Amino acid sequence: MKKYYVLLFMLLTVLSNITAQKTFSDIPDRFGNIVLGMSLKDTENELKANGNFNFRGNQDLSILQRPNQSLIESRGYDFIDRAFFQFKDDKLYSITILFNQDLIDHYSLFTTLSKKYGDPDDLDPTRSIWKSDNNILVLERPLQIKYLDRKTFEAIGNDAVISKSLSELSREQFLEQF
Repeated sequence: MKKYYVLLFMLLTVLSNITAQKTFSDIPDRFGNIVLGMSLKDTENELKANGNFNFRGNQDLSILQRPNQSLIESRGYDFIDRAFFQFKDDKLYSITILFNQDLIDHYSLFTTLSKKYGDPDDLDPTRSIWKSDNNILVLERPLQIKYLDRKTFEAIGNDAVISKSLSELSREQFLEQF
């Protein structure tokens, strides 16, 4: 009889461990209907239709100094302060969103992402990185998130324009006006 209790206890322990294991979602390739790999024109159309962004059209578009690269910058509404959409060969490979820190905080985003995608693959005081075979999701301080097409990002190299901080990118764009 004692053996049956031990066997029952072991069976219940195994079953509780199986049901307690969480399954995590794959790293996303999109923010809303804006999907990595989209063309510049399709991204513009989605930005116009998306209530998170105040996309004004061509004045928000610039051509980068690197060949076959362009950038859309758009103001946001509510939770989103600004967003940047980078293209290479007319394909969206990077979505960067800067959040309104008065309405959302780093801890809330980190907690949400960790529950959905598991523990980050790389973690330091400045950023948390989740990776899959196809995509990279980066949460950076003070409060921005990047969705990256991994293959394109790695082909360009970590020292390319997308690895610059947005303040450096904005500074360069500002200085180009003179």
